[in-house]
Amino acid sequence: EVQLVESGGGLVQPGGSLRLSCGASGFTFGSARMNWVRQAPGKGPEWVSTISSSGGSTYYADSVKGRFTISRDNAKNTLYLQMNSLKPEDTAVYYCATDPNGVTRGQGTQVTVST
Repeated sequence: EVQLVESGGGLVQPGGSLRLSCGASGFTFGSARMNWVRQAPGKGPEWVSTISSSGGSTYYADSVKGRFTISRDNAKNTLYLQMNSLKPEDTAVYYCATDPNGVTRGQGTQVTVST
């Protein structure tokens, strides 16, 4: 059974930073492309970023490009999202997912960007 457990969310002021983590189990993490997806209140899921199985290729939504960095540690079965220069519009529940639509995802971690 696929299990994904996100952590690291919280309340941060605009311009601040957070680092999200996602622990994975129940599948061969090192062979899987992984994704971050977010969902703001009242909106549908929004793809944020994808990383290849080796970590050698990364992809970002235009809305986060240059501010967010996706990475992974296959030895630890862990996915990361470093978020810098956060904006109020980044407020959402962030999920790690095995697909870019967020169909198979964890329980999520809340990120709130506000003064």
